[in-house]
Amino acid sequence: MTQLYSAKNGKLTQIGQTRLPNEDQLQGWIAENPSLIGLDLLIIGREIVTDFGGRIDILGLDEEGNTVIIECKRAQTPRDVIAQILDYASWVATLSTRRIHEIAQLKLSKPLDAAFRERFGSTLPEALNARHNLLIVASEFDASSRRIVEYLAENHEMAINTAFFTTFEHKGEILLATDWLLDKEEVTQRAESRAQAPWTGLWYYNVGQDEHRQWEDMRKYGFIAAGGGLYYSNPLKRLSVGDRICAYQKNAGYVGYGLVTALSVPVNDFRVNDAPILSLPLESTGFGHDAEDLLACEYLVGVEWQKTFPLSEAKTFVGVFANQNIVCKLRQAATVDFLRREFSIGDEAEMARAQVASS
Repeated sequence: MTQLYSAKNGKLTQIGQTRLPNEDQLQGWIAENPSLIGLDLLIIGREIVTDFGGRIDILGLDEEGNTVIIECKRAQTPRDVIAQILDYASWVATLSTRRIHEIAQLKLSKPLDAAFRERFGSTLPEALNARHNLLIVASEFDASSRRIVEYLAENHEMAINTAFFTTFEHKGEILLATDWLLDKEEVTQRAESRAQAPWTGLWYYNVGQDEHRQWEDMRKYGFIAAGGGLYYSNPLKRLSVGDRICAYQKNAGYVGYGLVTALSVPVNDFRVNDAPILSLPLESTGFGHDAEDLLACEYLVGVEWQKTFPLSEAKTFVGVFANQNIVCKLRQAATVDFLRREFSIGDEAEMARAQVASS
């Protein structure tokens, strides 16, 4: 159970939980700002009417053009919501790219491709709805319903999950906390593995260049980074020493290929030739943000770069794999073949022989 406390004069006071006066209000908040529950989406619309008379609370698109169905539990029991969202998914699975454009035309104040570019800064994929994802948003779930969602996700590799919200009242204000039933990336990876090629052993890393981190610092000092909250930094823990990673920068392309040499650590603990990273000259002006806060600071993974390019020379092609996740497995055959050529990446056997030769 989520608990919230206020700290004043060195003492903690528990903040009491409350209920939203109107749970429809939550649907509006999520539609307006899906990052409230940790999602990066373009919301197509609310109350989407299906061909059999159902109404999907919220329908969105992710950066890859996959649909996301969001249902907010209100009067229904959790089991009813699970049955309902599966029913909606059976309809969404049939939607063609053209039909999604038609739905968006009715709900958005602009063409879908313009809204997509405005939201993600990239071109709308030609083919939409290759996969669909299901999310139930609830204040609580009974044990049986949890087991059903876990069974569908873990045993049938369905992209279904539950986001929980807890509301608190403090000095007349409503505070909202959110959490997930299952790890989002694990659910996504399991669902993707059903339809995609076997994993090649290459990991994808999203550079996310901004004032907090600069690709040129990563190239020069041998690392990758993520921060601003555990939601962003925890994915780095998926990487192990010896893993092969390909770095991608949004709106540019792939810029580096390297081998992981050190596990994820807080920025204050990362060293380059025994020198603290923050003591070195950096291009980033905000890399040391929240350095003393283990929840919000940057986390770094050591990398021995095999081949890199500046952002101005990033490598890409139409249809290249790109993903909003910080770290994920690279499976798309066309992108893997492209990266092998551009970054001179050998296969697993060649990599093993090279490691033996260098040891």
